[in-house]
Amino acid sequence: MLQTIKDWLWWERLWLPEKVSWADLQDKEDRTYAKASQLYAAVPCALCLLVVRYLFERYLATPLANALGIRDKVRLTAEENPTLEKYFYSQTRNPSQADVRSLCKKTGWPERRVEVWFRRRRNQDRPGLRKRFCEASWRCGFYLCAFLGGLLALYDKPWFYDLKEVWAEFPKQSMLPSQYWYYTLEMGFYLSLLLSLTFDVKRKDFKEQVIHHVATMTLLSFSWISNYIRIGTLVMAVHDSSDILLEGGKLFNYAKWEQTANVMFVIFTIVFMVTRLVIFPFWLIHCTWVYPLERFDPFFGYYFFNIMLMVLQILHVYWAFLITRMAYKFVFSKVCSKWFVCMCSVSRLNVCLLVLNLLCGMFSPSNWTAMFGAMKRRTTVIRKRI
Repeated sequence: MLQTIKDWLWWERLWLPEKVSWADLQDKEDRTYAKASQLYAAVPCALCLLVVRYLFERYLATPLANALGIRDKVRLTAEENPTLEKYFYSQTRNPSQADVRSLCKKTGWPERRVEVWFRRRRNQDRPGLRKRFCEASWRCGFYLCAFLGGLLALYDKPWFYDLKEVWAEFPKQSMLPSQYWYYTLEMGFYLSLLLSLTFDVKRKDFKEQVIHHVATMTLLSFSWISNYIRIGTLVMAVHDSSDILLEGGKLFNYAKWEQTANVMFVIFTIVFMVTRLVIFPFWLIHCTWVYPLERFDPFFGYYFFNIMLMVLQILHVYWAFLITRMAYKFVFSKVCSKWFVCMCSVSRLNVCLLVLNLLCGMFSPSNWTAMFGAMKRRTTVIRKRI
């Protein structure tokens, strides 16, 4: 039975076009092909990256956080209460009003005291600012190194400039050492993220992150076995480009460098929209849907690979919606509180000016000088109102 499963799993028609067999992809003197067994290297690579991450966060990110004056907020601890503690872990962290009344009867506490206890207890489990800073610094550092390494591996390749070259001589394309290391590091990194999900900061899009990591690992594994390596390296480079700006913006935000964080957010939004909503679907997915049909008939791997790319694209659209909504609220939302308006008006106006300049293409020195002059004047007026 195991042999039958193995034969079906490695059936050539699943992975390769017609008239191509595994025998055609055996190493020769002048050619080296990717092998499924090489994917196992991602496991020790992921474990090594976890060790490197620990050392990086402890000896580089933490001292940097100290230098930038990043401190965790002092939170009030919840009173000891076994009944509420058991309910907190076994039932829910956010009890309804009916549940609060029921707990009041069990503990003899008033409703207000029970609500305060749950709020403080939730705050105790929230990750501190320093932990988020260390995580973001690790991700930013890796994405930067991976993106630069990807550019070094791609800049002199013909398929980096002409996407039709991606399918030249496919699937009999020799594997390059730079492609091997690029794939191994990327797969090891995403595997390390999956392994560290339990102790990393849990974000609102936790489920989407898990889907993204699994889809990415599946895509990378399949593209490696099917020798879709050229398009795989392009997909990784496109993704890493905007992730650098996202994590870098987080770092500046945690450090309270508001103006720099605002600029990074604007640049990240533009780069994300261009790479994930333009380049990825209209260049890379078009490259995998249309160009292969000029050379061979579609097979299972062709459909599977493109479906997985579409899963990633759906996630891109979802995240683009979240980013757009956040940008809209950040720039255009109006709050009645005078204090909040005074505190946020400067950054919102500055972001508006930056967006207008970026969208209108006004990059001349005179325009930038005028823009920053307007920022300064607006800042002075608002501070006087405060």
